[in-house]
Amino acid sequence: MKLLNKLPVCFAVLLAVGCSKEPEQKSPPAKEPAAAQSVTAPSAPPGKGMIAGKVIFKGSQRPGKLSVGKDREVCGDSKLDPSLLVGGDGSLKNAVVQIAGLREGVTPSKDAVVDQVKCEYLPHVSVIPAGATVAFKNSDGILHNIHTVSQINSPFNRAQPKFLKEIKETFNKPEVIALRCDVHGWMSGWILVTDNVYFAVTESDRTFKLMYFFPPAHRLA
Repeated sequence: MKLLNKLPVCFAVLLAVGCSKEPEQKSPPAKEPAAAQSVTAPSAPPGKGMIAGKVIFKGSQRPGKLSVGKDREVCGDSKLDPSLLVGGDGSLKNAVVQIAGLREGVTPSKDAVVDQVKCEYLPHVSVIPAGATVAFKNSDGILHNIHTVSQINSPFNRAQPKFLKEIKETFNKPEVIALRCDVHGWMSGWILVTDNVYFAVTESDRTFKLMYFFPPAHRLA
């Protein structure tokens, strides 16, 4: 397995045993490499299966705090820095896992939702297939701003006042896209646009479950 860390988001590609990490591009200090543990469900029918496991961060990490400068009646006084969330056993939240080398299979849903709740993007990391449309919702009832920072897809920057409950935007090309709010500077999120049909994101319990299907000639060893 190879673990790629691009900006504060961790991406794990299931290959073979092994682990590496690219340098951080943001201001937080560099972290040690991570490793992933996964197992394949033995009862899966031919051509179908499930890979489940965790992405493990090796090293010490204390969760940071982000100060809130406005709209505290909705946002609160501070926020937990979501860029690197490590559990007590070293497991990572918001890590993206993909199966490399397999592009045949069931096409994932093109529908995705990113909500703004208490001045946070939920989910913090979204993975969508190329050509998918994301619905950005505003559940806070205050002014927000959807600002995507991208180089391949066209950047998107639009205010979302409280009466505008939903904004939709389509992303056509594979890319890692940063998501920002110009109104609330501490808000951040990520959208991974991919042409790989096999992907998963570690959830709140820091585990992932990835369903796969492929013709017999392409089965994993």
